[in-house]
Amino acid sequence: MVHHVIIGGGQAAGSAAETLRKRSPDADVTVVAAEQHPPYQRPPLSKGYLAGDEGADAVVLHSAEWYGEQGIDLRTATRATAIDPAGHRVRLADGTDLAYDALLVATGASPRRLPLPGAHARGVHVLRTIDDADALAESLRHGGRRVAVIGTGWIGMEVAATARGLGNDVTVLGRAPVPLGAALGPRMGEVFAGLHRDHGVTIRSSASVDALVVDGAVSGVVADGETVAADIVVIGVGATPDTALAEAAGIRVQDGILADEHLRTSAPDVYAAGDVARSYHPLVQRHLRSEHWENARAGGEVAARSMLGEDVRHTGIPYFYTDQFDLGMELSGFPTLMTDADVVVRGDLEAREFIAFWLDDGRVVAGMNVNVWDVQDDIQALIRSGARVEPDALRDPGVDIAGLAA
Repeated sequence: MVHHVIIGGGQAAGSAAETLRKRSPDADVTVVAAEQHPPYQRPPLSKGYLAGDEGADAVVLHSAEWYGEQGIDLRTATRATAIDPAGHRVRLADGTDLAYDALLVATGASPRRLPLPGAHARGVHVLRTIDDADALAESLRHGGRRVAVIGTGWIGMEVAATARGLGNDVTVLGRAPVPLGAALGPRMGEVFAGLHRDHGVTIRSSASVDALVVDGAVSGVVADGETVAADIVVIGVGATPDTALAEAAGIRVQDGILADEHLRTSAPDVYAAGDVARSYHPLVQRHLRSEHWENARAGGEVAARSMLGEDVRHTGIPYFYTDQFDLGMELSGFPTLMTDADVVVRGDLEAREFIAFWLDDGRVVAGMNVNVWDVQDDIQALIRSGARVEPDALRDPGVDIAGLAA
């Protein structure tokens, strides 16, 4: 009997398990998840789940009972401690070994902590897991708290919006001149900065956090010599791929586990997907690592099909969405190509109803729709086509985006 093993408890692991069972009903499948929960998705953790608008059913992909019904051996609260590629075995923390014919490493990433005294004090939070979200929600949901969010990336800004929506006093501190500048550039970042200011969030940009004030529990953040009073501090300064297992096994790692377009790693019969994988993308001819939901979902499916011997490639265009206050956004594109691209806007920037295109050498490499819907398929087709487009055509709402890809 063929045995497939998946290490991980996130979206990629869950997607892979479901795909394996659908496409290979008789195969043995084991999922080894370090957390106590069945595999789950993370986007709601900083949005609806954190706010209390959504329950665990919006986060957990399938119940533990579902895995049993599907004949999948789900081992939660179980940590893999070593991979033996030559012997095709995985060692577990309890000392037992699992033999595999194909192995998927979907170990995800871990939140970065600030190297400051007090970073683990009571009242200081990171947000990566369901348990993290539960602990933070308990502090936020009654409102009236002073919240300092350190970091102006997606997690930081989403948590800030949720915390403010729950009636808390929120200050965001970021090192960059504008929130989300690294992801979107200064012009689009300022759209989100204005959104937060309009809803009462205080933003301190170009701020350097020097220390946390702790007296039993955290009571403030010192930035540029000034203290921001805070009952709750949320650290959202990025994540680091969890590559330790792969590195110890001699699998090639470079800012993630290196994989080809089939999500095969340098070790035979070992695959990688999700936040931990840095896979080759044929469209841009380079290795990319994405920490977004769609990459994990699609990557889990591609890895599973590759494990079954199918000729399939991970060629999806990176996709991301966010909901903050009354703003909804979808973004597709290649971050590495957006940095030096020109931004062209169709619609009303002031009203926050527009589409932004990132144009590099006449080709659209990314597109973001803000409070404008049902255009993502056309944006992705335009990116994939590589067609040269005139900026005026992108600006003109009378020009059909789908036609530009022809």
